[in-house]
Amino acid sequence: MKIRKKVVVKNPEGLHARPASELVKALLGVSSEVYIVYKGMKANAKSILNILSLGVDPGAEVEVIVSGEDAEKVIEIVEGILDGEAKK
Repeated sequence: MKIRKKVVVKNPEGLHARPASELVKALLGVSSEVYIVYKGMKANAKSILNILSLGVDPGAEVEVIVSGEDAEKVIEIVEGILDGEAKK
């Protein structure tokens, strides 16, 4: 299953060190491939360095692309972190 969804980053820190770290930790056990696209750049959401290289600020719109068996669960996790509330 493949899901593409536009999400506004509501986390007051944007997608910088702390939320990026939370995202990587939350994705450790998932089998899906997860990417974040911002300003034409695509980053592997399982890599903190890739996420930080995007420089996503609060209020920015990103596209989340999830491919795999657990895509629906994974998209919820990613949305929760981007909203500023970790969903497990």
